[in-house]
Amino acid sequence: MTVHVHAVQDYAALARSSLEPAVWEYLADGDNEDNVSALRACRLVPRPLRDMRGGNTRLTLFRQTLAHPVLLAPIAYQRLFHPDGEIASALAASAQGAPFLISSLASQPLEAIAGAANSEGAQGAWFQLYWQGERQRTLRLLKRAMRSGCSAVVFTVDAPVKIARFQLPKEVFAVNLENVEGQDEKDARPAGAGTVFNGWMAQAPTWDDLAWLRQQTPLPLLLKGLLHPDDADSAIAAGCDAIVVSNHGGRVLQGTPPSLHALQAIAKRVGGRIPVLLDSGVRTGRDVFVALAHGASAVLLGRPYVWGLAANGAMGVAHVIRLLRDELEMTMALTGCKHLKDIGLHCTSAIG
Repeated sequence: MTVHVHAVQDYAALARSSLEPAVWEYLADGDNEDNVSALRACRLVPRPLRDMRGGNTRLTLFRQTLAHPVLLAPIAYQRLFHPDGEIASALAASAQGAPFLISSLASQPLEAIAGAANSEGAQGAWFQLYWQGERQRTLRLLKRAMRSGCSAVVFTVDAPVKIARFQLPKEVFAVNLENVEGQDEKDARPAGAGTVFNGWMAQAPTWDDLAWLRQQTPLPLLLKGLLHPDDADSAIAAGCDAIVVSNHGGRVLQGTPPSLHALQAIAKRVGGRIPVLLDSGVRTGRDVFVALAHGASAVLLGRPYVWGLAANGAMGVAHVIRLLRDELEMTMALTGCKHLKDIGLHCTSAIG
């Protein structure tokens, strides 16, 4: 199958033809085109005749040495897209040296996913944590992730209001959550809660809850879902180890700034105190380069790897990661950047 695939985007058509229309629409949902367009619109300046021998894409995050700056974002319910689900994606991530972020809404046991992500000596399982409505239930889920071998926690805070747009099949559900079998997002809303403020927002986390969470784990704690520089300051004050700039792929609030536009302001405010990562809109290795030029230490890859999963299981996911890494290396070589530290805004141009 991969013989006819020359770019990540080729997997989108293969995935669409492999999935039920409703499943494809669920995957494609969101106001994400602005994210994609913002990355694509950035102009890069070629720098020929530089000695690129010995170049590489290695980096260190939280004392982990990574082969490249592409991480697999947390995607829920991956058995919707392939029978092997998250375990296939985690195996592919391990084989390609990419940390795999296990979603709180994973459709397979997190211990099995973490085992797959950490196979072959990889460093690979991180855990994406959604607030579970109250502290003790959240803590039980966090401790389970820690016992499973996850080496970082990514606390997602930009989706406190959940709107059901898709009816999950009964065999696919968030198996790691308490009392959720057979439930969808709409069913999880408290009985009788007729408004957002007295329903979901009554159970949403606050900055006080983040400070409490920081005290519950020695693992690196990343805060995912920030777009405002002031929130970055608050995250650092609360003891977070990194920030993930993200508008959730446009799936939560329409009309937000593209993640790339928010990245530059947040990276400037952070000023190197902690790493800043970018999520939403990454489609190519060139996009990865653009994100790094604007201040990101690494990126989270979302829907494209699920296209690979839907089209060809673990092999498809692995091929997607490899394509992005090759494209990143090519972009670095053509712009005269031998190492990731050489990438910056000086590689870009406003011309055009």
